[in-house]
Amino acid sequence: MTLELSITDGLMLLSAGCLAGVANAIAGGGTFISFPVFLWLGLPPVVANASNAVAVWPGHALATWGYRHDLRLNRGPLKLAGVAAGVGGALGAYLLSTIGNAAFVKLIPFLLLAATLVFAMGPKLNRHIATREDPSVGAGVLVGIFVFSVYGGFFGAGLGIMLMAGLLILGVRDAHQNNALKNLLATVVTSVGVLVLALSGLVDWPATLCAFAGAVLGGLIGARVAKFLSPQWLRACVMVLGFTLTAHYGYKYNFSA
Repeated sequence: MTLELSITDGLMLLSAGCLAGVANAIAGGGTFISFPVFLWLGLPPVVANASNAVAVWPGHALATWGYRHDLRLNRGPLKLAGVAAGVGGALGAYLLSTIGNAAFVKLIPFLLLAATLVFAMGPKLNRHIATREDPSVGAGVLVGIFVFSVYGGFFGAGLGIMLMAGLLILGVRDAHQNNALKNLLATVVTSVGVLVLALSGLVDWPATLCAFAGAVLGGLIGARVAKFLSPQWLRACVMVLGFTLTAHYGYKYNFSA
């Protein structure tokens, strides 16, 4: 299905993509902003999710480029973590490409709720993990990153918070390095996911490219301001939006007649 976009639709997608790109670069949660717009415009749920995944890809990717100097300081755990992230992201995207709209639409409220709860508990969880001593790159950590990445390839909201927690377990304590590595792993997950989804034919390209252009701009802005702007206010907004969307889609898809 391909939408016939009006100028207003295009501008709405452009704006949503820009906001999502900024959010993903700073604290995550861009999907909460952009995904509902794709649904609101009338795309089938699976197509909306696949198109959104492609559209918000630049947020993490460009933020990774902005953190390239930080990434040079901590390369140790990246190889195994990157493999786990790539395989998990590909599997998640494949699962999305095989699920039908009828099944996926029932999952939307639960996926949004899970992502919102991760956002709500993220700072506390990260502080708890940061107090642990002698972190190591164990099999359990890599399995966790793999599971998070499967989720990220399938849906994506809250992936950044999950990866930040995993990196703390790996021993990345510095906030800027953690954010840099989080963006890199998220880029791996979304890149392989985007490739799988693009090849599956599920992407509505006109709508996606409008949001994609906005996400490019948002990613560039986010990479520049992330080191200077506290993410707390953005996290609070994302949580309110996440719970609101959970209630809305829960009623619409699971409880309404």
